[in-house]
Amino acid sequence: MEGDIMNVGAGLAIGLGAIGPGIGIGMLASKAMEALGRNPEAGAQIQQNMILAIAFTEAIAIYALVVAIIIKFV
Repeated sequence: MEGDIMNVGAGLAIGLGAIGPGIGIGMLASKAMEALGRNPEAGAQIQQNMILAIAFTEAIAIYALVVAIIIKFV
């Protein structure tokens, strides 16, 4: 019984923890494409900043994964 509750908690931790970064990365890519459409000459700078922002956003999902693993196995 207690193991089932831990499994649900781990699932909720990673599930809810991945929603925010997923939405964030989608918004980042969308705005980067809009910026490229308005100013194609700045493509390299836009791409560099987009990749950096995606890396920071993805770190939040990794934190959620670590929390889910801790809940599951501790």
